[in-house]
Amino acid sequence: MESIRLLKPCLKPIATKLNLAIEEGEPLSPSARLFHEPNFNVHVLSIMGSKSRINPQAIKDGLAHAFIKHPRCSSLQVVDEKNNGEMKWVPTKVDVDKHVVVPHVDEQNLHESPEKFVENYIYNLSKTTLDKSKPLWDLHLLNIKTSDTEGVVILRMHHSLGDGTSLMSLFLACTRQTAHPDKLPTIPGIKKRDINSLCQYSTKGLWRYFAPIWCFMILFWNTVVDVLMFMATAMFLKDTNTPIKGRPGSEFNPRRFVHRTVSLDDMKLVKNALDMTINDVALGVIQAGLSVYLNRRFGEGKKDKGATEKNHNLPNNIRLRSSLLINLRPTAGIQALADMMDKNTEAKWGNMVGSVLLPFKIALRDDPLDYIREAKVTSYRKKNSLEAIYTFSISKLALKLFGIKTTSSISHRILTNTTLAFSNLVGPPEKVSLYEHPLIYLAPTSYGQPQALMINFTSYVNKMTMVLSVDESVIPDSHQLLDDLEQSLKLIKDAVVERSLCQE
Repeated sequence: MESIRLLKPCLKPIATKLNLAIEEGEPLSPSARLFHEPNFNVHVLSIMGSKSRINPQAIKDGLAHAFIKHPRCSSLQVVDEKNNGEMKWVPTKVDVDKHVVVPHVDEQNLHESPEKFVENYIYNLSKTTLDKSKPLWDLHLLNIKTSDTEGVVILRMHHSLGDGTSLMSLFLACTRQTAHPDKLPTIPGIKKRDINSLCQYSTKGLWRYFAPIWCFMILFWNTVVDVLMFMATAMFLKDTNTPIKGRPGSEFNPRRFVHRTVSLDDMKLVKNALDMTINDVALGVIQAGLSVYLNRRFGEGKKDKGATEKNHNLPNNIRLRSSLLINLRPTAGIQALADMMDKNTEAKWGNMVGSVLLPFKIALRDDPLDYIREAKVTSYRKKNSLEAIYTFSISKLALKLFGIKTTSSISHRILTNTTLAFSNLVGPPEKVSLYEHPLIYLAPTSYGQPQALMINFTSYVNKMTMVLSVDESVIPDSHQLLDDLEQSLKLIKDAVVERSLCQE
């Protein structure tokens, strides 16, 4: 294999004396500033499979006419040493050629499969950081034919540019529907529910007068408990030390990124049969897959006697939680972002996120549907809580009282005391093209977080892509974990069909 060496930039954020440009610059938000701390240097990757060979010049032309017109994609993050090290956005001229990387790949002389080559390329990419002397993004174009693509596009952006939802919206604003090249993609909206439907109580008779009070009491109680658990996690409450729990310094290790595409229709079948959401199904699949995987890891070196609910290798009462970031800012729509880049209009942007600690029940179940039912209860419980809003407020207060270093240390401690990170993004229901390149899959992920495992679910047309970002020193068999997740979805779907729970 022709090796491609990626050099790790060692530049710090640009430091400069106070001048007119900085005075006119917009300060970074506290959340964005956190992502520049050494233990929080998070990069977001969007891995995309192209149906056609990649034309680098067409991609560059598209970026020049749209993408770089976004203020965050055409600004430096400058440190003002005379103002307590405050960082500000300073507009700059962007040379697209310096942001687009097109490595030469000799496909005839590859000594490994094309899929493994792409996987190793992205693994090596995670050893590097973005050059802070330029706007914090780059694009890698791999013209290599795999089993399902003609080329692979990798968009890398620093997390300080925005939260996951904002960055997904920005990316989609650069695409167009494949069947209608003049139309932007659409994102299904989230249905609003009133307080009575949320609490699932009947509003008939006299109960309709007391239901709102009872629902408020549940909301209040759940919020108090969740905030106390959040604070306890910041101080002392740790997850069980399982084989997938990250070790100190995991955030500095390179990451292995693997993904698998499954049927979104299968997930919708389970969703409709059990009256839940796609997110509930995803959580249930993760809970099932992790239980099977951990049972195998805990059983290493032991004689395999089969695995059942009563006969397993799992310790009792495993505490295993995921950190989930919730976007609290009203997200700018795709059309608004497209107008921003095309017509220089304004759109809301930034990192305004709260944290939610999501517990997983790790145990083997003879009935696959039990994983889904347990996940639904957990999800419903979290929906009846203002945890995300209060954790955001607590972080904001900590920044004012203790400063960026202490707040970063607290946030890092919370994440290291949990086991994994989870994200579920809704993609477009129609096929899209990136500057005339039809896309086969979308696989967003990230690296730089302290957990050894991150799981992303992203829908696209009638498919769902599961993406794992793993620290190989902790999880050396990431493809096996993917197999367990995929098999868990199959068993859950088969159980629904066999019991005739679904409707035609």
